[in-house]
Order: sequence, then structure tokens, then C-alpha cells
Amino acid sequence: MPEAAVIIVGAGPSGLAMAGCLCQLSIPYLILEREDCCASLWKKKAYDRLHLHLAKQYCTLPHMEMPADWPKYPSRQQFVQYLDDYADHFNIRPMYRRSVESGSFDESRGKWNVVVRNGESGELEEYSGRFLVVASGETSDAFVPDIDGLSTFIGKVIHSTQYKNGKEFADMKVLVVGSGNSGMEIALDLSNCGAKTSIVVRSPLHMLSREMVNLGLALLKYIPSNMVDSLMVILSKLVYGDLNKYGITRPEGGPFFLKVKYGKYPVVNTGTFGKIKSGEIQVLPKLIGIRGDEVVFEGGKSHPFDAIVFATGFKRSTSKWLKGDDYLLNEDGLPKPSFPNHWKGKNGLYCAGLARRGLYGSALDAQNIANDIKTQL
Repeated sequence: MPEAAVIIVGAGPSGLAMAGCLCQLSIPYLILEREDCCASLWKKKAYDRLHLHLAKQYCTLPHMEMPADWPKYPSRQQFVQYLDDYADHFNIRPMYRRSVESGSFDESRGKWNVVVRNGESGELEEYSGRFLVVASGETSDAFVPDIDGLSTFIGKVIHSTQYKNGKEFADMKVLVVGSGNSGMEIALDLSNCGAKTSIVVRSPLHMLSREMVNLGLALLKYIPSNMVDSLMVILSKLVYGDLNKYGITRPEGGPFFLKVKYGKYPVVNTGTFGKIKSGEIQVLPKLIGIRGDEVVFEGGKSHPFDAIVFATGFKRSTSKWLKGDDYLLNEDGLPKPSFPNHWKGKNGLYCAGLARRGLYGSALDAQNIANDIKTQL
């Protein structure tokens, strides 16, 4: 069977960062990707108006900066170009259309055996490596919650990964379910395109501007996070006022505390709040059920809609194929050990980009893993 020192599963930003770091240290690897391209989420499953929510210096992969003349917040298309250029620069050549079916550690040989199905031939293939890196990302499998009566809805239902822009929804009544950054920005895009837009805001959230987030990230280098969080909340209240008036509550914990502790990102406002404030986007409570075109909400009220966009995030399928790991990853495919010791498991097993710390976290993980592997060779 084909062998390499390191097997990387996933050719998104985390997998590319991992490959780049190994290349820099002249460590041989192979990289397996179930789609037919690298960074498929960014290339195929992201909406058109998407820009990086953080400044580009927080989103670069190791050993290669983004172009200096690019804007502070590059577009999706620019970031995709950067990822392609990164792959070319380090001569990263993923093995595409390889869907991992099992990964297990062979103690007698001291190596990982990874079985994949070739999407073109349909045949099973087996690969072997001393080290295995799970780099398939936090956002690997689109998730739609099980909602009573969803099958009875007579309108259009899509996940945010299927949404490109709001042109086809002009003059339609559209409900966005999910109030993270994707949900908020899709709601804005729909409203800008003439849709009568509503968004379900079920949980408390922090609303920050890009400038606030960048200030916070800069201050975290010098002062304690609880002080930074207090400042962020004060600034948010000064800029956005009492969110309760619009059906939104702020959480108890600060924005950076919640991000580190639970992976819950603050909403980076790119214009949605202004639409909520003006009434152009309606905020609705928890969705209870669906009856035809009527959607029922907490409190008993119902509203008719022509389409629903689920911006309800992702699940991970690692637990279905990774065998014998009782230490590193939980059932949901996220690390059991706490940051900053989350990336290293046993028997040469690692994970990159699963600490809920964005692209910056992926880059940091990749560097740590590559350096750790280097010490064992």
C-alpha cells in the first residue's frame, strides 16, 4: 500500500496549512480530500458577498502572507485565489475524491492505516503513515435541525451552503434560521435584493463591528481578556444601544470568553443591524414548527413564508471513520483536551483547525504539529 510519513485528511485551509508546514520542514506527506478541489467550502459553498470578517493578518496561513495591496478584509474570491496560490507555492497536490471510510492504528507496525473510497472508480484504496492529521475542519457536514412539520413546507428550503445571493428571492417572504455571522449576512443580502426578510434569533449574542473585533484582538496581547471583554461590551452598547428593543439579548459572558470557552463567535455587523433597527429585517423568536407555508414561533404566533434558509451550522463525521481514539476527539469530532493542548493525541494522531479559533487557530495548529512530528523523525 502507498506510504508517507504523514497522512492529512482534508484539503481545506487547515489541511493546506498542514501541508505547507510539512513541506517547509521537508517531511513527506499525502493529503486526502473527498471533494474534487481544495477549499471546497470557500469555492463552492459560500455566498457571493462574503468577505473575511477579520483583518487579513489574522487569516494568513503559515510561511506566506497575503498580498500587501489587497484590502484589509479580502473578498471570498481573493481568499480563494490566495489558497490556490498557497497550494501552488508549496506544490501541494491533494488526492481528490477520496472519501475516508476508516482510519485505525496498527500497533504491530506502529502506523496508521487509512481506507478511502475513490469517488471516480468506486474502489477502496488503502494508505499507510506513521502520523495521521485530522484536518477536515469544523465545517465539514451541513446541519439542518429536525423541525416538526418541515417536510410539509411548500416553499423553497436550502442550507446556507446552497445560498449564493438574494436575486432569486426578490419580493419573496424569506425566513433565515440561525443568527451567527452567516445567517446575519445572508439576511442582509436578502433584504438588499428586495426580499421581505425575517431572521430567527434564538440565543443571546454579542454584536460587534469589525473595528471593535480588531481592537480587541490587538489589546489581548497586552491586557487580560476579561478587561478586553468589558471594553467590547461597553463599546457595543454605545454603538448599538439596547438590543432588547429589537428582540436580541446579550449573553452573560464576554465575546472573547465565549469564543474561547464555547466556540461561540460574536456577530460582526456588516450592515444587518441597521436593517433590523429600521424594521427592514424582522427578528423572530425560536421556531417551533411548520404547517404548510405557515411557520410557528415560540409564543404561538405564526407567519407565512415563501422560502427558508437554514444557517444552522455544521456537524463533523470524524467519529464515523476514526477507530480506536478515546482521547483526542469527541463524538462531535471536536477536541477533548482543552486549548492549548488540543492538537495532539496518542500514537501519532493529531487534529488541526478544530479548536474553534478560526484561520489563525488552523495556522497555529499546523505549525505546532509539524514541529512536533519533526522531533520524532
